[in-house]
Amino acid sequence: MRRSPIRQLDLAGSPEAMGDAHGRAHAAEIRRYAADRVELVAEGLWSGGPLERGTVLELADACLGAHEAFSPRLHAEMLAMASAAGITGAEAVVVGGFTDFVDTVRAAAGGPHPAAATEDDCTAFVVPDGRAEGAGLLGQTWDMHDTATDYVVLARLRPDDAPGALVFTTVGCLGQIGMNEVGVCVGINNLTGNDGRFGVTWPTIIREMLTKATAAEALDVLLGADLAGAHNYLILDAEGQGFSVEAMSSARPVQTLGAEPLVHTNHVTDPAALPFEGERNPELMANSRRRLELATDLLTNGNGPVSAERLMEVTREPTAICRWPDDPYRVESSGAVIMHPRTGDFWACWGQPAENAYQHFSLASVGA
Repeated sequence: MRRSPIRQLDLAGSPEAMGDAHGRAHAAEIRRYAADRVELVAEGLWSGGPLERGTVLELADACLGAHEAFSPRLHAEMLAMASAAGITGAEAVVVGGFTDFVDTVRAAAGGPHPAAATEDDCTAFVVPDGRAEGAGLLGQTWDMHDTATDYVVLARLRPDDAPGALVFTTVGCLGQIGMNEVGVCVGINNLTGNDGRFGVTWPTIIREMLTKATAAEALDVLLGADLAGAHNYLILDAEGQGFSVEAMSSARPVQTLGAEPLVHTNHVTDPAALPFEGERNPELMANSRRRLELATDLLTNGNGPVSAERLMEVTREPTAICRWPDDPYRVESSGAVIMHPRTGDFWACWGQPAENAYQHFSLASVGA
């Protein structure tokens, strides 16, 4: 059993300065983690078939132009991080955007989509103001191959040209789940896409969404992006406006937050996105459906308002939602996050929530 507080990373200044500080602070870890991610792609279980390491990096390199076109400043930050850590820009695409990049690899490899080439991670939820004592919440587990857990950090961002933010992420990755100082929150679930392309991976999308002042503006960023692969994105702002988007490279159906919580796991539910979902292992599909049903039941059938503490208990649910690794996929709950955009409160947990404590942070400390 591993127990640990979440490690913190403080980044400030220009994109280049933030990237350089990130890379220097965790250089050895980023190199190890990048090697792990590239090897996972090359092995083929997550990417549809074995590939040479050089081929993996050629495919990643082909995504760099889309990143630069989408956000020159975040592209500069990613390259500065890579340079300081001693990895290439292509390796930075893989280490940060792994679960989108494998969609790109599967599409580039062509041929039938193997059911084994699927991944299953994260249970997420957005709770409307009316169910949360007037101030909505966004939370989720972050589930990934168990080699990722030791690389989890909480980044405090103080950019020169964008709002400050708190971002749950891993070393070498621009950002995965976050809330900015004006109250825009973004979370994710991975989806399996059959329409991957040489596009922008999700960490860059997340960070660009966190530069915006409203959920609607963040949604526009997502709808206009040239996505490399498939994720579901959950968005909430301080005014209570929220969305869930099954964002495939070829389709982006939007569900608007209403009177009841939105819950999402790792399979497509909207008919518009269904044609672009890759074939999924029946065991993993059953797991995703079970987590969706269980989390929905825990959030909609209980008495009283949904509090941050109640969401923490949902992430600790031991039979399906809080996950322990097993073969062959070795997916575990590497952490969890609860965000309160109206107040700026942010709770983050390293590792499995059932075995590790949440720590409290505040956006006041970001903007100070």
